[in-house]
Amino acid sequence: MDLKVHEASPATREFGCEQNLLSRPDGSASFIQGNTNVLAAVYGPAEVKVSKEIYDRATLEVLIQPKVGLPGVRERAREQCVRETCEAALLSSLHPRSSLTLILQEIHDDGSLLACCLNAACMALMDAGLPMSCLFCGITCVINMDGQIIIDPTLQQEKDSRALMTFAIDSIDKRVMMSSTKGSISVQELQEAIALSQRASERIFQFYRSSVCRRYSKTAAN
Repeated sequence: MDLKVHEASPATREFGCEQNLLSRPDGSASFIQGNTNVLAAVYGPAEVKVSKEIYDRATLEVLIQPKVGLPGVRERAREQCVRETCEAALLSSLHPRSSLTLILQEIHDDGSLLACCLNAACMALMDAGLPMSCLFCGITCVINMDGQIIIDPTLQQEKDSRALMTFAIDSIDKRVMMSSTKGSISVQELQEAIALSQRASERIFQFYRSSVCRRYSKTAAN
């Protein structure tokens, strides 16, 4: 359910997640935010082509597949945002001269797609057991025509907004690891949006913890 954002409580839609649902990748996850759904698959560490080899760390490739058609400019921009965030979190120096591939498949977009891609990516990296210095999550927010900041907007709310922002937040210091902005926004509005996103990230990190606990408690029970 979409609620107006008040200073005391940034509201998000309901989350859903399933890990290890694909057999071929080394890690996989499906992440749902409201009606937005993204499927992520991680392959590697694996052998890397000589032309792409980096001697002191792993090479990370991120591919985003749209629901229909071929990837375009928007997908390439989102790939860069996801790759920058993952590279900042992964301890890739532990796997030099190897490759990591992250594939994100859009299942349905009802707003906050980049944030959902980031959340699916983090859960898939965890499922693959890759070492990370921190977890991360994605938070999208918009500023509507009345100047109100809305967290985790729907697609219609994005269309009706004058500014769209997505932040990647780390789990330790709640710092901004990556930001993507579009539209007209003041410095004060940006600062308020970051503060609300940092507070909203606490709910996502709590959801990460509860999801992993449920998964491994079921595994132990079996």
